[in-house]
Amino acid sequence: MAVFYQKFLKQNIDLAPLGVEQIPDSPTYFCTPKGASIIGWAGVDGIHFCFIRGFGEMVFAVSPSNARPDYVHPIADSFSDFLRLLLACGDAAALEQAWGWSQEQFDCFLAENPPTQPQQRVLNDIANKMALMPMEQPYQNLKKLQDSFDYSKIRYTEDFDNPDMNGGVLPEKPWKVYFDGNFWGHHGKDRAGTEMLMGQEFLWAGYKWVIPAIYSCSKGLVMDVCMQVDPDSIRAFLDKWDLYAEDNVERQFTPEQQECIDNDNPLCFDFTSFAILNGKELFCAHSSGLSYNPCMTGGFDQSEAKQILEHYELNHVFGWSIQRMAFPWIENRKPVFHTLSVILKQHPVSIPGPHFNCNQPGDQFSFVYPSDGIEHTLTVKELERQTLPEHNFGQERDSAFPRCFTMMSYTVSPDIPEGKLLLHDCADSDSPRQQQPDPMAPVAVTVAVIGGADGPTAVFATSQGQKKLGLACSAMHFEPVSDIEWRMVFPTAQFADQRIELMYI
Repeated sequence: MAVFYQKFLKQNIDLAPLGVEQIPDSPTYFCTPKGASIIGWAGVDGIHFCFIRGFGEMVFAVSPSNARPDYVHPIADSFSDFLRLLLACGDAAALEQAWGWSQEQFDCFLAENPPTQPQQRVLNDIANKMALMPMEQPYQNLKKLQDSFDYSKIRYTEDFDNPDMNGGVLPEKPWKVYFDGNFWGHHGKDRAGTEMLMGQEFLWAGYKWVIPAIYSCSKGLVMDVCMQVDPDSIRAFLDKWDLYAEDNVERQFTPEQQECIDNDNPLCFDFTSFAILNGKELFCAHSSGLSYNPCMTGGFDQSEAKQILEHYELNHVFGWSIQRMAFPWIENRKPVFHTLSVILKQHPVSIPGPHFNCNQPGDQFSFVYPSDGIEHTLTVKELERQTLPEHNFGQERDSAFPRCFTMMSYTVSPDIPEGKLLLHDCADSDSPRQQQPDPMAPVAVTVAVIGGADGPTAVFATSQGQKKLGLACSAMHFEPVSDIEWRMVFPTAQFADQRIELMYI
């Protein structure tokens, strides 16, 4: 094993936020090369990263869902270069997909997917603990390596030419469910849980649901909840948004359109849950989900979902949305089961509301709140253009960041419950600009302090007399923007909670 990689392991840096997760005992795939030493998993589509015996410290990406022969590509000459590429790109997804992209597509992906704060913390650890700098011109380095590589030298197992495995069908994994895991693998050293068949069916929110089984693990209870979806409703959804198109990956939707798509998607139903075991509440510590869509074929990997349908004998004619939830035990040992129930609670969905423009304090806008059908009035109290200090973003070697935004305060009459109205700027924030790097400038943390992935939001911050004062901030720009179009969003839970009794002894 490479000396530098051994040094890295001693630093205990977790690369999972960057898409390189450690999953012990995970199975290999038909296209995993002979002599591969896996160093991490992306967590989707079986994608993993590895060294290959005979190629020194070179790092490879293995992508089982790609079309033949594009399963394996080199992405770094050494593990240190792999970390430098992560520092430059912020996530392994760009490295794994770069082989099929142009420079423009690669740059666009990086601009649209800047590092999150958890990712930036890991990047800082890499830079500081491993004394590394981001790789300059990452795309050119990737393409140079891949264009000069002799792919004929990679050797595969006999499974590579097995038609039952090759061609989009991934090798079947044994059915095991772990507390510290998901549908694709697990971490830690716990044993698999003991399966307890439930077969509980019920109706909720217009869907048929099944809780086929629960699993008693050393750390807690694991439960699978499956929602059955009529294929006609899936086809109607795909037709409405033209999601059959082969170029769908390249299509861009506005945040408002994406909210509408999520609301329309019959396979998308967001909920949380807690269990009641022997009269005591168990709260969900973590969950994962996937779906099976019978209307999508060809190049669409659903092997994990199909395995679940096979195990639970669920009808392949229907679509399925499947959630796996883990509930830690209250005490540090398994309890004896006497009574068990689960309560499902829908997360609020984002209901799009009207748009409006405002130019000065005192402007008023009337709208109907969908939950009560009552007309309300939003009154603008203050509009203030602000500029973030440059030090809030640190000094990147080759990037400049937008710093201008507008802060708006407002009241709503009659009052709306806190958190039930959000305001978003209809415009996107400006993307960072490339600039001539200063070789003497240090690399520092990029701090995101305004807005979020979908743009800025509104919060109720203080009170003014009997009225709550709401605050909202616009998108970020390099130059001040005078005319801002705002849109309202109403987070709304549409269905009452559902309680299901699973066991009574």
